[in-house]
Amino acid sequence: MINKFYTTLALTFFFTIAAAQTVAVKKQAEKVKGESADGFSAELEGKLNEVGSLWTKFLKEVGRVKLFSSEPVVITDPNFNGTVYPKGTIYAHIFESGTQTRVWLGILSKEWDEKDVDFANKQLEKLVYQFGIRYNRDKVQTQIDEAQQAADAVERQKQRLINQNKDMLIQLSNNEKEKIQLDKSVQANTLESEALKIKLERNKKAQDSLANAAIQIKKVKDSHQERLRKIN
Repeated sequence: MINKFYTTLALTFFFTIAAAQTVAVKKQAEKVKGESADGFSAELEGKLNEVGSLWTKFLKEVGRVKLFSSEPVVITDPNFNGTVYPKGTIYAHIFESGTQTRVWLGILSKEWDEKDVDFANKQLEKLVYQFGIRYNRDKVQTQIDEAQQAADAVERQKQRLINQNKDMLIQLSNNEKEKIQLDKSVQANTLESEALKIKLERNKKAQDSLANAAIQIKKVKDSHQERLRKIN
């Protein structure tokens, strides 16, 4: 049980220790509707299922996620700094590669007003970076929480052992006191046994003496009875 707590703490500590992760955003084009869409991507440490749930939640903050869109996810009415761009559409991809997952946001320039294209691209770069920061912080915070849970579990086990130690010390003290009383009882019992043996020996001697006396008395009685018969 104790080893399990230490193992949990050690594993949590191992996975928590890591160099500070820097989010690197790079410009990258992806195919959307058979065309090359400009965009930005970032590679994050973690499997698709780890990154995906937070990514999906993040996209809902970017704009209106179109129902039933899958690859890429289609986002309409994007919101940049509180301003909604009803004409613009953003596309989102997520790819898994080994232990890393790459997220991507991009646009088709023809779907935006020409004057907004450069601004939209700058915002996409910021959004990818912001998501990377949020994901890494969320991941580290999760590790911190797990480490704290492990530390709390060890502390609870430590407290249980301290309480057990106190209980055993009290029990040991009571046992020692009981042993002293038992030793005294044994000593008194031994003395009483010796005294009883002496009394038994005296009782036996007294019984033997009385038995001899009874024999002698019987002899005297028989003698008197014999004399009585002989009186004419």
